[in-house]
Amino acid sequence: MSAAVYVLSTVTGYVLTSALLLRCPSLLHRRKRETFRSRHISHRGGAGENLENTMEAFKHAVKLGTDMLELDCHLTKDEQVVVLHDSNLKRSTGINSYVSDVAYTVSPDTYCYCEGGEDKSIPLLKDVFEAFPNTPVNIDIKVNNDTLIRKVSELVIQYNREHLTVWGNASNKIVKKCHKENPQIPILFSLPRVLLLLGLFYTGLLPFVPIKEQFLEIPMPSIASKLKDPKRQTRVQRLVTWLSDKILMRKALFNHLTSRGIQVYIWVLNDEEDFKRAFDLGATGIMTDYPTKLKEFMEKNSYPNNFT
Repeated sequence: MSAAVYVLSTVTGYVLTSALLLRCPSLLHRRKRETFRSRHISHRGGAGENLENTMEAFKHAVKLGTDMLELDCHLTKDEQVVVLHDSNLKRSTGINSYVSDVAYTVSPDTYCYCEGGEDKSIPLLKDVFEAFPNTPVNIDIKVNNDTLIRKVSELVIQYNREHLTVWGNASNKIVKKCHKENPQIPILFSLPRVLLLLGLFYTGLLPFVPIKEQFLEIPMPSIASKLKDPKRQTRVQRLVTWLSDKILMRKALFNHLTSRGIQVYIWVLNDEEDFKRAFDLGATGIMTDYPTKLKEFMEKNSYPNNFT
């Protein structure tokens, strides 16, 4: 009987302590220093309004007042860091070549031109840094390449942007390399670390565990029904979407993380219903393909932009 009382009291103490620290993490953890906070994030510069990852898209988003530019990086054959999502040029240029197999050039008869839009050039990362010295940039390192990671770090240092940059990838190997290369640049949660985060949260261990990441970027699973006709989804697909949404979209989790200085970004949201839900859940910011639409929503509903 005494053993049962001991176990019960231990479990009760653990649950109560976990609940307390979940709500008041400052009792155990020092809040991470935020050099910027982003509410309005332009995915690939605003891929729904301009040609993605181009200077035209970035200029448009910054002119609107976006808090952050999200972009993707690859390395060319001559070791230039270019802003491009795909590893192959087929979708953007019609040429079936890998970025890593071609040299960067600004000549009009070569590979650095995209289809559609007035601005068709593929920019260098340094072009973005030079054009927007005060705008936070979210960098997705698209391939596990030590030289690419080193080059991006060197550019961040050269343009004095360690306090205005976050980088990473879904791959844990890439994120680890990024952090080892330059621990002064904040990192994103990789996919394995997101899964670990959820495991810690649902077991009550999260409030006790230190976290090195400063940014959590996750999708809102419920938008799957808007990307694909629900009638064409199987019952299993609908169940997985519903369950994933219930697991990921947790206000208590978001509040705990933001209280520890970890920003939560939800992507890629493109309509007012999802904008509202994300902010109501306590997300720090929203990543969107339509920066104008998000700006109008925020102004109409009196959501503040970045902080000073």
